[in-house]
Amino acid sequence: MSRDYIERSIEPVLKKAAREFPVVVLSGPRQSGKTTVLQHLFGESHRYVSLEAPDVRAAAAADPRGFLAAYPAPVVFDEVQQVPELLPYIKEQVDARRSKGGQYLLTGSQNLLLMAQVTETLAGRAAMLRLLPLSQREVLRRPSSLLPWEEEDVRAGGVAFSDLWRGFLRGSYPELGASPDRDAALWHASYVQTYLERDVRSLRQVGDLTLFQSFVRALAVRSGGLLNLTELARDLGVAVNTAKAWLSVLEASYQVVILRPYFANVGKRLVKTPKVYFTDVGTLCYLAGLRDAEHAAGGPMGGAVFETAVIGEVLKTYVHRGESPQLSFWRSSTGTEVDLLVDTGRLLIPVEIKLSATPRPAMADTILSLKRDLGQRIGPGYVVHPGDIRLPLAPGVTALPSSSL
Repeated sequence: MSRDYIERSIEPVLKKAAREFPVVVLSGPRQSGKTTVLQHLFGESHRYVSLEAPDVRAAAAADPRGFLAAYPAPVVFDEVQQVPELLPYIKEQVDARRSKGGQYLLTGSQNLLLMAQVTETLAGRAAMLRLLPLSQREVLRRPSSLLPWEEEDVRAGGVAFSDLWRGFLRGSYPELGASPDRDAALWHASYVQTYLERDVRSLRQVGDLTLFQSFVRALAVRSGGLLNLTELARDLGVAVNTAKAWLSVLEASYQVVILRPYFANVGKRLVKTPKVYFTDVGTLCYLAGLRDAEHAAGGPMGGAVFETAVIGEVLKTYVHRGESPQLSFWRSSTGTEVDLLVDTGRLLIPVEIKLSATPRPAMADTILSLKRDLGQRIGPGYVVHPGDIRLPLAPGVTALPSSSL
């Protein structure tokens, strides 16, 4: 293993999928480490072919059977959404030896488009997995560690203020994680520009790239709040349907995550408006113009940045296990809100996210209100904060340092 290589939580899932399925599809945002992890795990057994180069794309599209004959399984095809014409011919090859696992390992950085193409042609033959930027458990070289509600003994601990917020500004893309001296702002500037030029141009919903970039930045400053697309579209001078299409582009390319409200049969009417979070907290900080740790923590975006980091950590932990987490938030019509609900299948785990490093009993009030409304389905609750204190705030509600996630 290379000294700079960061072990990913998804590795055992990938190896198992390659044993059990003839095709494995690993999707996720650009630069999340898809190619690196596949080459690390399968570099000795699989040939690697990138479909990004125009001449390679043209050859694959012009003669798919000839291309697959030139690059026989086992093989990794990188960015397969560039040549969707290959998929029916991969199916043809797979069906000739259906029982052999790990024949084709495919990566893609466009979620909805790739999913549609794969499900049409490779149904039942492909394992679908996602890789997001690094989780903190991966950065800290503890990729298999559990979430607080999954273990009996939760470790307390904290991270120094400056380290925590510098980490938020840098974000969690592997290239930055492996190179601590790299200029994070410069990297994110390049990433956003590359993403706009390379990926967004290939998605038909986007016409005016400059206006789309304004939309992305406007979305960043609304991170963590209820998303009113009508208001946002009006502010930018675009149609609501255009704003909806642009949001779907961001979601399809894994740049944002949409968190929707939890519904249950309770007396109070719950709001239906979703929230939006950027997948990488460093991208959010860059788009919001945050360059200084103290300014980020003390400014008006501090709560949104911290909330994005916490929700992102929970999301990445589940996704890198090969799971599709059921995450939502709860908010009543009177404004009582719990930032995150994690549906474990048996219980709902409420998580409140507070910017203050001094937990107080009053911080448990919204979780207690949720417990009164939803009753027995609610499991242990947590108030996550940036400090280093773990203590009970109310029956069934514990204050927890964000480092414990």
